[in-house]
This record gives sequence, structure tokens and C-alpha cells, in this order.
Amino acid sequence: MPKYLVTASYSIDGTKGLLADGGTERREAIKRELQSCGGTLEWMYFAFGEHDLYVVVDMPDNVSMAATSIAARASGAVHSKAVPLLSPEDLDAATKMQVDYRPPGAST
Repeated sequence: MPKYLVTASYSIDGTKGLLADGGTERREAIKRELQSCGGTLEWMYFAFGEHDLYVVVDMPDNVSMAATSIAARASGAVHSKAVPLLSPEDLDAATKMQVDYRPPGAST
């Protein structure tokens, strides 16, 4: 199942909701959202700095990941970004593929 690293930052309203509900309730809400599209939460950490939240999720496919991302962003409470993750075995397979690539400006 594909994995994604999600970084998120709360809007003012999202931060107010977090203050009211707490971190564990937010974790449960995220679990429910992911499960509704066939996904699972691997890990989740709150932080301070550039982003408020770091999450790794397993989702069945890109469409399911997009659906959860769109729903969260549409709320206006959070701004997020999902990055597909590759396992070491995925990278091994990628390095063995033959790719016909010519850099820009290189002669043919």
C-alpha cells in the first residue's frame, strides 16, 4: 500500500479547534478520515516550526489520498501537502529500470 508523508499547518480556526479538542481527539479524527477511504495512520507527531503536524499514512492509491487531502483543505482549518514515499526496495527497482533520457542541450 502506498505511503505518504503529510505535513500540515493549521489556520487560526484550526488552531482554535485544536485548543478546544486536544491532540488525541485530532489523532482519532484523522484515523477516522483515513479509514473512510481505506487508509491507516502509521504515525503522527505535532511540532512547532514551519509545520504544525507531521503524519505518515498508508492509502490504497493516489485517488484516496487526494480525496482525504481535498476534504481536509476544503474545511479551511488546515493547509497540507502529501509527499509519496518510496521504500528502499522501491528505489532498488527504480535504479534497475532502463530509462531513455537526454538532458536539455545534450546532442542526440
